[in-house]
Amino acid sequence: MGKILQKKIVLKNFTIGNEYPVVLISGPCVIESEAHTIFMAEQISRITEELEIPYIFKTSYDKANRTSISAYRGPRLEEGLRILERVKKEVGVPLLVDVHEVSQIKKVAKVADVIQIPAFLCRQTDLVVNIAKTGLIVNVKKGQFLAPWDIKNVIEKIESQGNFKILLTERGVSFGYNNLVADMRSLVIMKNFGYPVVFDATHAVQLPGGLGSSTGGQSEFIPYLSCAATAIGIAGLFIEVHDKPKKAKSDGPNMLDLNNLKRTLTKVKKIDLLVKGYRGY
Repeated sequence: MGKILQKKIVLKNFTIGNEYPVVLISGPCVIESEAHTIFMAEQISRITEELEIPYIFKTSYDKANRTSISAYRGPRLEEGLRILERVKKEVGVPLLVDVHEVSQIKKVAKVADVIQIPAFLCRQTDLVVNIAKTGLIVNVKKGQFLAPWDIKNVIEKIESQGNFKILLTERGVSFGYNNLVADMRSLVIMKNFGYPVVFDATHAVQLPGGLGSSTGGQSEFIPYLSCAATAIGIAGLFIEVHDKPKKAKSDGPNMLDLNNLKRTLTKVKKIDLLVKGYRGY
């Protein structure tokens, strides 16, 4: 098999691609408050600017797939998008926003730079196709139930709408009950489709429903898996970050502590540079 031509996507003033400098997609799991969201965007942006790592801010206005009916879901669509618009304007970072329903796509598309298809919904044809129609960058979270080669079918759904701005994100695969495993082979396999590949180090250490009425996690492994994935030569890392993970309203056990972000990214950048050389830098 010959060398696969690797596609690239230009966003703002940087390029996303498996042969380009690693991009960080990061932020708290969910919007907890307006002040906290802006604070996190500013803090992560400050670190990435210092390290010269391209950055996309991520958080959710609605966690529609929480374990328990009583779990905090976020401010919902209207208020959430208002807060995200403020982040975009005041902090000056591009936004990745996930969508769970077709009815929300048009409003989200007015604010987001990247629309994310949640892992549980990556096979929902109507959702995938209508997100593709926006013409925005589409980040597909590969379902934890999906083999890496089966992501080809999702790619074809997006391409059918003339949209070739696709990111493929590995977030771990189900490994028995209440557990996930990060199969690094998946990153190599998905790179062979030619699209930029992202590794989600946060959800790869998740223990779904592991705490009974909420999700557990092993955040201590995030730095190690981030470095391992970067060594393969990928386009980006997806790392949810919180300044007080133990008090987070969603996914605290599998979010990286803000205090550990700079140290982790410093190692990641060194590995990325070693793997890719100076091409693209």
